[in-house]
Amino acid sequence: MKPKEIREMTKEELEQKIVSLKEQLFNLRYQAKTGRLEKPSQIRNAKKDIARINTIIKEKANESKS
Repeated sequence: MKPKEIREMTKEELEQKIVSLKEQLFNLRYQAKTGRLEKPSQIRNAKKDIARINTIIKEKANESKS
């Protein structure tokens, strides 16, 4: 996900996206442990997307305080 796309989303959409990414991350970790994960880089990408969304949520919260 690109930061520009994330910034265009509402807070509710971002929270829903985080929930779905965390579920995806859980499933990817499970697949990795059972040896069925084809692309280990998917785990890293999911973590980075979660971090990006959290960062933008905090940016939006700081903007509303100012």
